[in-house]
Parts: sequence; C-alpha cells; structure tokens
Amino acid sequence: MKILHTSDWHLGKYLEGESRLDEQEKFLEDLIELSDKEDIQLIIIAGDIYDTSNPPARAEKLFFRSLKALSKDGQRVILVIGGNHDSPDRLVSSKPLATEQGIILLGKPSDQAEVGSVGNHEIVDAGEGFLELSIDGERAVILTLPYPSEQRLGEVFGRGGDEGEMRVSYSKRVGEILCENAKKYRDDTINLATSHLFVLGGEITDSERPIQIGGGLTVESAHLPEVAQYVALGHLHRAQNVGGRKNAYYSGSPIQYSKSEANHRKYVYVVDVEAGKDADVEKRELMIYKPIEVWKCSGVEDAIVKCRENQLRDVWVYLEIETDRVITNSEIKTLKDIKSDILSITPLIDDRESEELEQDFTDKNIIDLFKEFYISENGVEATQELLGIFSEIISESGEDDEA
Repeated sequence: MKILHTSDWHLGKYLEGESRLDEQEKFLEDLIELSDKEDIQLIIIAGDIYDTSNPPARAEKLFFRSLKALSKDGQRVILVIGGNHDSPDRLVSSKPLATEQGIILLGKPSDQAEVGSVGNHEIVDAGEGFLELSIDGERAVILTLPYPSEQRLGEVFGRGGDEGEMRVSYSKRVGEILCENAKKYRDDTINLATSHLFVLGGEITDSERPIQIGGGLTVESAHLPEVAQYVALGHLHRAQNVGGRKNAYYSGSPIQYSKSEANHRKYVYVVDVEAGKDADVEKRELMIYKPIEVWKCSGVEDAIVKCRENQLRDVWVYLEIETDRVITNSEIKTLKDIKSDILSITPLIDDRESEELEQDFTDKNIIDLFKEFYISENGVEATQELLGIFSEIISESGEDDEA
C-alpha cells in the first residue's frame, strides 16, 4: 500500500496580518498532482487542518474542494484527524457526505468511524481509537488518536501532583490507549498509527501553538506503538524522525509559518509498506512559493538598496537594520513603498546610542518621555496615531484623578 503523510496545513493562517491562503492553495494543487503521480492509495492528514477553531469561509471551501479532488470521487481514501487548532465538531460536521467521497473525519480521541463503504473501499472494523480498512484488496489497521487535550484525558489531571508527575501520567495514559488498541494489529495487516501530539525531544519552531501545560502535555517516544510499521504524527512544523524511532515521523507544515522557519525546506512523506515488512519511507520536497527571508543590513541606505534589488522577488521579509540612530517614519515608508512584503523592520541600535538615551528626564513632559521611551525600546519613532492615543489615555487618567 502506498501512503502519503501530511499535516499542519493551518488553512486561513496569517503572518503578521498577511493572509497565506494563496500559498496554501498552490500547495494543495501540488499535493493533488503529487498524489496522482505517486499512485497514492491512502492519505493521512495528522491534524491542524485549520489555524483557528472558526476558520474563514474561503479556508473551509478550499479544504473541502481539495479533499474531493484528492479522493478522486472515492477512488482514494483520506483519513483526517483533528489537531489542537481544530474545532472537533466543526471538522466532522460534513462526515456523512465525506464518507461517500472516501474521506474519514475524526475530531476527538473518542470518535469512531462507521463500518461500511468509504468511497470505493471499505471500513471492515472500527471502534474508539482504531479502524481497519480494505483498500484494493489490502488490509490496514490504523490506530487513531486525534489531539488528546487535557480535557479529553481529564482523568489524568484529576490525580493532582506536580508538573513532572503530570507529564508522566499524561504520557503513560496516551501510551496505554495506543498499546490497548495495538492489540488489533495482525500479522496479515498493514499496521499504522496517527496522532496529533508533542513527542518529547521533537525539534520545535516559533509557529506551533504550545499544547503542554508547563511541559505536562508531552509524550515520551517509548509510549508510541513499537509494533506499528509507520506512525504519522502532527503538531511540529519541521519534518523529522522522532527520538531515533525508525517508525515515527512528523511530516511538518507544508509552508514556512514563522521567522524561525526561514530557510526550512518543506516535505510530505511517501510510505510504501506491506504486511510483515518494514516501511519504505521517503521525503518529497514541496515547492515554497513565497519563502520567508531575514535581511540584515548595515544601515538604512543599505536596506533601501537591498529592497530595490529584490523588489520583484515574491518573498516575505523581516528586515533587520544596524544603525546608530533612530529610523524615522519617513524612512520606514520609503522601504515599504519599495518592497511591500516587508513584515517588520527591526533596528539593531549601537550600544552607545542606547547609553545616550539614558539621561535626566526631570525637565521633560510625559509626552516627550513617552517618545524617547518608545524610541529606546523600538528604535523607531512613534507614529502620530500612537501619540494621539497615548495623549487621550493620559488625559482620561488626569480627569479620573481630579474626580
């Protein structure tokens, strides 16, 4: 059986207020093409389909349109589980119609697939946390554990204890669930598992929303099912093997979603596996249509030159400028007029300039103090709009004191 593993689409996500839907649409077009080219029989999407529990209408439309194309009207099976960003109920709301198209939607750990037809294939057995598929004459048993939040595993946290005990309890409970359902595995079936969780030791980026309480909601790699031929994980945004386990992988996000992911390549995994044999796991690199870049410039003039040289390149830019003075609003406007996709401008101010800002403020009014404080913290001047808001707040505070 040939399987494609992907996750963490985060449809509807914004980066510093900028929508990523155009890039996400291009990724999904490529995924459809790749799935056809590779003759994929089963696609596993391991959670975080959307970026929020209330995604924009365009994101939902893109999701359903893409799933229909990926399933090829039921010729290919698609298994979708919920992540920590997804609303479980919203994710499975179209379940009856989706099943006809070969799409299995599971939002919570307790969700169960229904025995019967799934597109042109069949679910021959199912229960809480597992299902058995018949695809093109092959059988696959899949353990399914959508994002297991502390609420959904609430009995673990009812025991109290410190952070370390909570982490061990949570990890142990997840392990017990997977171990119990692994009893469904057989020698004559392809044995898989999928979940959306944070495995201890995984390499993180800045764009994952934390799912642990002080480190509590993490799972030790030893608690993943060792007998599974492949474990498809979601949550971490960098494609990686987990803790040296040859059978467990994060596919990562398909798009660079934060400054910390600049220069990261993006992948999906293609898994070729048959009963009783180790899975053959290969990466397939994805096209990054609008990469994130960090430009470090030695002064404003250097930054202007850099923007002009790269004006036509389709990239998101974090601009860092070494400077011994404040960057003015007019200079910021000039830079953004040249390169509209600048997400932020960060002055790297010389320490000597910072020292000069440390002076006697006793003879200055509060507005002047705020201006200088803003410059010292941000390296740029406060806008007139921000100064106006600050003045209103100060005025209202003064009126309250008089009252």
